[in-house]
Amino acid sequence: MILFQANDLSVRFGGIRAVDSVTFEVRQGEVFAIIGPNGAGKTTIFNLISRIYNSTSGKLLLGDTDFTQTPAWRIAGLGIARTFQNIELFPNATLLQNLLIGRHYHARTNFISEMMFLPSVRKAELRHREKVEDVIAFLGLERYRDSLIANLPYGVRKVVELGRALSIEPKLLLLDEPSSGLNVEETEGMGFWIEDIKKDLGITVIMVEHDMALVNQVSDRVMALNYGKVLAMGTPQQVQSHPEVVKAYLGGEVEGAA
Repeated sequence: MILFQANDLSVRFGGIRAVDSVTFEVRQGEVFAIIGPNGAGKTTIFNLISRIYNSTSGKLLLGDTDFTQTPAWRIAGLGIARTFQNIELFPNATLLQNLLIGRHYHARTNFISEMMFLPSVRKAELRHREKVEDVIAFLGLERYRDSLIANLPYGVRKVVELGRALSIEPKLLLLDEPSSGLNVEETEGMGFWIEDIKKDLGITVIMVEHDMALVNQVSDRVMALNYGKVLAMGTPQQVQSHPEVVKAYLGGEVEGAA
């Protein structure tokens, strides 16, 4: 079953075509990686899916829903969550508070009922807390529950950001360079989390990543980009051995390339 499709997706910034007629689909329950050199258009595609950018042309589909023109603030409501290259957390709030923010779009109460703290509000708060506690347990973050984000090590903060995205209960999870800034051990741990998110939670993942060891560890399929165009698509091994991909990463001509 196809969960996500990008059809003939393009975006221009002035005279620069940052994404150039990109088409790909992501099957439900797979980890789909996007790789390429700096400036290839990887994060731009994420910004298009997140609706931070408007596409010049093309369509975005989640299942049968065309969300090409959907406002960015409604994306979480469709079941799409995202992490960022640079951690986007509230540093002076606790881990628990940051994860509860991920429950915001699930809120069904209004201002008056919240001011009066009606039984319906109390029940909703308990449900949100239970969901967040499940995420904390899933990621093994119990010891940091009440710690301020500002006091946590960088590697833990990366996992917290992943937890906030999971608190949204997404169908589709966008991971923008999840290994960025992590050491080898932390990167390996991130790989295990991604595998568990796929297998145990059944969440489909699109991942932008430079660390090819992580790509090889977790990815079902890979798409390679350069200058906004698709160079190759297939298994990690097929894509990494593709002459155009080798050329894009290493420069110059590749022996045996057409």
